[in-house]
Amino acid sequence: MRRAAAVVLAAVVGLTGCGVPDEDRPRPLDPSLAIGSPPAQAATGSSTGSVVERLYLVRDQQLVAVERRVGATADVAALLADLVAGPNDAERNEGLSSALTGTDLIAGVRLVDGTAEVSFRPQSGGRTDDILAIGQIVCTLDARTDVDTVRFLLDGQVLKVPRADGSLTELPLTVADYRTLITER
Repeated sequence: MRRAAAVVLAAVVGLTGCGVPDEDRPRPLDPSLAIGSPPAQAATGSSTGSVVERLYLVRDQQLVAVERRVGATADVAALLADLVAGPNDAERNEGLSSALTGTDLIAGVRLVDGTAEVSFRPQSGGRTDDILAIGQIVCTLDARTDVDTVRFLLDGQVLKVPRADGSLTELPLTVADYRTLITER
């Protein structure tokens, strides 16, 4: 938290009087993916909100779709951050977990012409072959209406990842590639 505050303070101080022109209207910024600190909704297990967010969590080596009510539609980065934060208290009480909780494998995500491109951090000795983790990401992102497929990148290059059957592919993926791992809640 202190580090984030220091970065914001440095940015504000650095931009003051630096010649950056004012803008007449707001513009969207590409938010960074905050991994490791659960959002307030995930931490509290709140079920308020008018928008349904669908995440895929894990129970008994199967993917389980859960729906959370949130205040606004999250962009792909925020949705992925919610997924990485893992189950909330109510979901944990139902025996749900995540293959992603506590990882820092994901460097970011962006949406390009209907394809969610998930960038992985280089891992020294780390693995990118956890079928449940990849399945969670693909199924969660593919549940969005603006995502048609999901692709994984490492250092800007397409990365081979496993499908539900264990076969590796570098082709864009959809929920259909993991359907055999999905069970009812």
